[in-house]
Amino acid sequence: MAFSLFRPFNTGEPQRDSRGRLTGIDRYQDVLGRCWKRFFLSGLVTLAGFVPFALGVGYAILSSSILVLLPAAMIGGAVAGPFVACLYDGILRALRDAPGSWRGNFRRAFRQNWRGALLPGALTGLFVGAAAFAGMMLFAWSSVWPTAGTICVYLFSWLLFFAISTLYWPQLVLFEQSNLVRLRNLLLFTLKYFWRVLGASALQLVFWLLMVLFAPWTLLLLPFVAVWFIQYAVLFLLYDKLEEAFRLEEQIAEQFPDQPVRRD
Repeated sequence: MAFSLFRPFNTGEPQRDSRGRLTGIDRYQDVLGRCWKRFFLSGLVTLAGFVPFALGVGYAILSSSILVLLPAAMIGGAVAGPFVACLYDGILRALRDAPGSWRGNFRRAFRQNWRGALLPGALTGLFVGAAAFAGMMLFAWSSVWPTAGTICVYLFSWLLFFAISTLYWPQLVLFEQSNLVRLRNLLLFTLKYFWRVLGASALQLVFWLLMVLFAPWTLLLLPFVAVWFIQYAVLFLLYDKLEEAFRLEEQIAEQFPDQPVRRD
């Protein structure tokens, strides 16, 4: 295995599963090496989709106005929602080795998911905006440092958000289901694979916590890796369990015969 940015070391003879795919770190590096340009483009477009949200919430924080925050966060989140759906769709396509160009797949994903992504996008925006506002109140505007219990509750709310978000969006882009079914599925999935979901959520929490703590320097990373890289890492960790629980590739192959499974 040659040295490169996405294959930094030789892991010996690569292991393959029953479908002929690489496994473990070899699979991680293989997908990342083949698809990083697509991820990068999807990340840029998703970042652009969050501009209205960032402007609205930023103004609400600067003006210390909850009345501005609520509509700005919900409207901005609704605008960003379809782009978040396309980001998840693109990463999941890469993990199941779906064919097609980035442009064609992105347009198809946007057309299929934009309506369904408005409400979850608005709720996502509401939580992120409210949590950002609360963070400013707790850690910037207050003259008294919050208690350890308050900090734990605040971080736990983010952990719960990451768990729900990570399991909800894949269902949105892959299946035609009601929101009630999606919520039930994510609850059952979390109960069955609790430690895997907890680890994936904690990974996101640590990642974004570092991004905030080391701002503004970490903001330079946003256009390059911050939007898509952590989502790819998390979905890679969960993909085998998602496939086991939802039979993703079997159902997609039945509905879309033009998406054959790629054999390495």
